Formats: sequence, C-alpha cells, structure tokens
Amino acid sequence: MFSTKAEFKEAFLNRVERTSGKSFAETTPSDQFQTLGNMVREYISLNWIRTNEHYRSHRQKQVYYLSIEFLLGKLLGQNLLNAGIYDLVKEGLSELGIQLSELEEIEMDTALGNGGLGRLAACFLDSLATLDLPGHGLGIRYKYGLFEQKMVNGYQVELPEQWLKHGHVWEVRKADLTMEVPFWGRVETENDNGRLTFHQLDAEYVSAVPYDIPVIGYKRKTVNTLRLWSAEPSRYMPNKDVMKYKKDTEAISEFLYPDDAHDEGKILRLKQQYFLVSASIQSIVKNYLSQHKQIRDFHRYTAIHINDTHPALAIPELMRILIDKLGLGWDEAWHITSHTFCYTNHTTLSEALERWPVRLFQPLLPRIYMIVQEINERFCQQLWEKYPGDWERIEKMAIISYGEVRMAHLAISGSYSVNGVAKLHTEILKKREMKRFYEFQPEKFNNKTNGVTHRTWLLKANPELSHLITESIGNSWIREPEKLSLLKQYEDDWLFLEQLKKVKAARKEILAERIWKQNGIKVDTHSIFDVQVKRLHAYKRQLLNILHILYLYNRIREDSTFSIYPRTFIFGAKASPGYYYAKRIIKLIHSLAEIVNNDPIVNRFIKVIFLENYRVSLAEEIIPAADISEQISTASKEASGTGNMKFMMNGAITVGTLDGANIEMLERVGSESILIFGLTSEEVMKFEKDGGYYSREYYHHDKRIRRAVDRLVDGLLPDSEQFEVIYDSLLEGNDQYFVLKDFSPYVAIQEKAGYLYEKEQERWLRMMVQNIAQSGYFSSDRTVQEYAKEIWKIGKYGNRD
Repeated sequence: MFSTKAEFKEAFLNRVERTSGKSFAETTPSDQFQTLGNMVREYISLNWIRTNEHYRSHRQKQVYYLSIEFLLGKLLGQNLLNAGIYDLVKEGLSELGIQLSELEEIEMDTALGNGGLGRLAACFLDSLATLDLPGHGLGIRYKYGLFEQKMVNGYQVELPEQWLKHGHVWEVRKADLTMEVPFWGRVETENDNGRLTFHQLDAEYVSAVPYDIPVIGYKRKTVNTLRLWSAEPSRYMPNKDVMKYKKDTEAISEFLYPDDAHDEGKILRLKQQYFLVSASIQSIVKNYLSQHKQIRDFHRYTAIHINDTHPALAIPELMRILIDKLGLGWDEAWHITSHTFCYTNHTTLSEALERWPVRLFQPLLPRIYMIVQEINERFCQQLWEKYPGDWERIEKMAIISYGEVRMAHLAISGSYSVNGVAKLHTEILKKREMKRFYEFQPEKFNNKTNGVTHRTWLLKANPELSHLITESIGNSWIREPEKLSLLKQYEDDWLFLEQLKKVKAARKEILAERIWKQNGIKVDTHSIFDVQVKRLHAYKRQLLNILHILYLYNRIREDSTFSIYPRTFIFGAKASPGYYYAKRIIKLIHSLAEIVNNDPIVNRFIKVIFLENYRVSLAEEIIPAADISEQISTASKEASGTGNMKFMMNGAITVGTLDGANIEMLERVGSESILIFGLTSEEVMKFEKDGGYYSREYYHHDKRIRRAVDRLVDGLLPDSEQFEVIYDSLLEGNDQYFVLKDFSPYVAIQEKAGYLYEKEQERWLRMMVQNIAQSGYFSSDRTVQEYAKEIWKIGKYGNRD
C-alpha cells in the first residue's frame, strides 16, 4: 500500500472510510491521523515479526534497556521518515487535500519522561534499530506522563498530561504476556531435602500488562521493541477492600515521579520501580528460556542495562527468580546476575542518589529486602578482606547503612560495568562521588559520552538545513554522522554561508509564528534568538541568565547612550511539582517578561519569552531557530547534557561553562567556535571542600550585581515578595551554585557574542559551520556503538537492508 503514490491514495481512501464509517469528505483530521497511523504500523509489522523471529532463531545476545523514562515525542513523522515513505505519504495526502503537517500536529507527544534521561533512552532505541543491533526498551506506560504545564499569572500549574485520551495508535496490547508482581506479605523458609527455599505468602499481586511499540531503524528492516507495562488489578485478588486495591494498583502506572515528600509518595515510587523491574526481568527470563535450555548461560546471551538507579532493584529481582523459581544456589545465581547487569550513572549531585528507608522498603518488598541484605553482607565481607579494620570505609560503601538502602551502591555492586556520560563526569565519579568504589574495583568504571539521534534533531526537526547539507556533501551523513565533518570545506564558501544564513532565518520565522500564536507577542526575527530550554533546576542556573537580563534592563533604562544589538531571550522549562524554588524562578521569568516586554524604551532592544509546556515536539521547533545555546550550569554539576548537542547540530553557538559534554564540544570545535566562561569544575569543588567563597563580597563590590540582585525585591517586578527566597539564596545562603561569582565573566562573554553576531557576521557563520561539522561525534549512533562493543558485547546480525 506504500509502493506508489497511487496505491497509497487508494488504500488510504478505502481505509479511512471503512474505519470511520463516513464518506471521505466528512472525515476529520483525527480520523485521518488514526487511519494513517494504523496503516504505517501494519506496513512495518511484517519486519517487526521477522526481526523477533530472527532473534529467536539465531539466539544472539540481546540487550534490554531498563529506564523509568522514555521521552519519545511524536512518532508519526519519525516513523514515516525511518520507514522511508515520508515524501510519498506527504505528496499523496497533499493530492487528497490533506496537509501531513496538520496530521502530525494532532498527535500527542508520547510524554513518558521529564528531560534528558528519558530523551537519551529514546535516542538510544533509534540508534539500536538503525545499527541493526538487538536491543529493546522496557519502561512504564504512565497514564498521564509527567504533567501538562499551564501558566496562570506567571505561576506554573500542573494538569494531567492526557496523552492517551485518543488512544495510542502505535501500541499493541499483549494481555497474554501479562506478568504478576508481588508486594507486601511475609516470607517463609522451608527445608527441602537440605536446601533452604523461600516463599512469599499473603502477597498482594498486581498484573503488569505489556503494551509493545515498534522501534523502526532508519531505512532498515530491523524493528525492535519498546515494551511499556501498565498496572492493572490481578486475578489473584487480595482479601481487602476491592475498590481501594483497584485504586492503589492503578496508581502505580498513573503518574511519572509522584511527589515523595511523604511516606505515601515514597511507597508509590518504590512500587513503581519494583513493578517495572519485576515485570521486565520475569519477561526477559521467560523469553530466554523459550530459546535456551540452560539458565546457567543467561549472561552470555543477555545484557540488562540500568539507566540511572531507578531500575536497580532488577539486580535482587533476578536473584529472586534464579534462586526461588529456578532453584539455583546463591553463588551460581550471583555469578550470572553480576555478569548480566551494567549501570549508567547520570548525576554528580550526591543528594540526587536514591536512598530508601528500610522501614518502608522491608514491609513492601520482604523477599527482595532479604536478598539485598545478603548482597550487602557478602559485599561488606569482600570489603573487609581488602580493607581489614577500615570500618569507616565499609560503612560508607555499604548497600544498607544508617537505616537506608542505597540504590547506587546496589547498582555498582551488582553490575560488571559502571559508566559516566561525559569525560568530566566520569572523572568526578572516580575521584569524588564514587571514589571508594573506583579504588575497590577500578576495572568496572568507564566513560560513554552521551549522544543524540541526528535523524530526529537534524533530519526531522530541521529539513531545510538537512537539505542544504545533503545538497553539499551527499546523504551518507544520515547513516554515517561522522561524515558531517565534510562540511568544513565550506567554511569559506560565501555562497554556502549565505544559504546557511537563509536556513536559520527561515527557522526563526517559524518559531516567531509559534511565539505569536502561543504568547501573543511579536518578536524581531533579525534579533539574536538566545535560548535556554531545559528542566528547571538551580544548578542549571536559569537565574544567571535572568540576572543578566536585569542588568541589561538597568543599563538601558539608566544610560541613554547604551545600546545593544536586539536580543530575544527564550525560555522553556518545567519545574518538578514539589520544587518550590524552581517554581519561583519560573514566576520570576514571567514577572521580568511583563516589565521588559511592556517597556517601550527597553523592548526595542530586548524581549523575554517563556514558552509553556516544554516538550519534545516544541523543542523540535525551538532548537533549529536558536542563535545562542545557553549551557551555563555550575561546572561539575551537569553530568553531560544532551540539549547542548542538539543545538550544536543545528548551528547554534554555545555560551557555556566548562561542564559536562561542553568540554568535549570545546575539544572538537576549538576555542574560536564556542563561547566558554566561568569557574572550572576544580575551582568549584575546591570552594565546596575548603570554603573561601563569600557571595556578599561580590554583591557589595560589583555595582552591576548589586543593582540586578536588588531588582528581585525592590518592587520593580510584579509579585516581588515571591522572590525574597531567591534573593536570600544568593546572599543569606551564600549562593550555592556560584551565580554571582560567574556573573562578571558571563556578562563579558555575552557582550562578545553580541559583538560577533552584529559586527563579524561572516565569522559567526563560520562558527556555525564548524559546530555542525563537528556534531557528528555527538550522534547517539557513536555512543551506542561504544556501548555495544565495550559494555554489552553485542553485534549486528547480518545484512538487514
């Protein structure tokens, strides 16, 4: 049905009428979207079946990627692109009077994530399939995703993100593959002919029902699977209030990251994590045993990857299945388990490393707690043998200590590989956060710098730039992103630079239209689009950006001779519902925008825009339009960043600190093509360790800082009483993230950026070329190939063209 345009049109017309029960003229865009989605899923289903059959028959090692988040975005355009039928469908629909872009707009974002963690998982799935690697994702089918962000008088309001309200055309429910997950109850031991056996009695079971989503490789026959689990009442109904049981059960897969300020929320989060890993590990083992007779070879054919600590309970869960269900002894089970799991750490913030109170953990997961206890005992014994008498070291490295289960310690002890996500991040883990673990088992630790799929963030998001690249160097870069380096030959090509300038201008027009439609504000597309879009967190320092804007406001208002090249500051961010400081920052941005945008003296030079409900599909509009990419986290705090890579691919110039992958971007493009400022990670960590930073000194000795900081509370901004907590964090709290310390170098680098854009436009364009040309290294294809070769030990399985 997709062989020719004529065949597609005929099939589409017949299908849309049959499924909607209407004449074609009466069908709605929603009818048309559902029909097209079903047709595409059917089209790739034969390859999906064949891929799975191939895995079964060839018994090749497979990798399973466990993640609490998968931030897929909208899938119609991506699936059409990867299936190689985008242009055919677009032209065929156009001849029927339908705009494909309108159908794409109807689709809801598959919003099962919060930020970089979930988007990285989505990029990895794309690369695995495109590289013909046997790899699948396992996650939770949240009914409401994170939340839909609405702004009311500048305040963030969270609404349920109803991404499933029209169903999800890409998923296939597999009720026959349902797994039962046990909670609560008690454990009884029994002596079975000299062997101790364990039985979890009076457990409350929850059914995990899988929904499978196909993951299509770019113009490949490989179609891998993302399996999402939905929590439903079990047929093993407990003896309790049925309605309460139903409500408690469905809550498990209702929201991503429920508020864990209280015990009830903590228990729900822990339930979510065990629900994900128990269903997944049971499914993986069942699938393995359908192909292999010998469970003792499990680790030779299976790699299970833990994406951050949320799925770390997969380690004791596999032990439970191997020991309790399959009858293995501890040593044999541990050998298999510890050679199956690999773990990626995503943070340098020690407070972000998960810990669960034993008082909640033990009653909820009684058998799992027993296994974790045993893992801890044996791990501590190993430590004692290497460091006899060093009680402090053992106490700090223990998996269970101070009444808490430490999930990162569990993940490290049970994995054969532990990796960071940028060179700097990995070094910080080795030297600071996980120093003792690195000293104990240095062979486990390695680095895998993050990447993003250029097929989404360049080919799909920026067709104009993609066309220019293909026109210049051919289309092999789509499969081999390192070939983007061929663009360097056009650095001094005046015609190419002019075309590049036009492409950026076109994307800015598209974003300006979005801003007008969504915010009702006209922005100057000739101004510099200065963009900071990411999760709202204090260490990401949206506040530094805001203080710079306040400084510019003061200068423009108070110095009639001062002028700058016009600049549009664009923000997008969600703050976690319980993160009140971050929510005040969002309110601050809105109050600042209200003052700036309505001041006729100031708004000739600067405007401030906040685009609500930042999500993947919105990012696909914002990123190609950016001139400046703000990557200004406090050095040593951002593990890697992936937004920085997406902006780089689209020719934005990074204003950034020496943090995360910014350092590797600097190494690639050279200091002439990136704008670096501020403290180094070594300087930050020295201040944190030894002290010596006093924010009040900067406040008192730099008039620019004092005037900008005072603006937070002096009544200029609407609802300024809301910002006292921010003011206090800078002065009374001694500015934990060194905003005032980095303020002066940030102002200087921003002045340089403005000068280059206005006065040295050709140099700016050459900088853009250099960034795009060097961005191929930051493709997730490269990252996944490194994982496949060095950690997972999986390979391609023949020609799949």
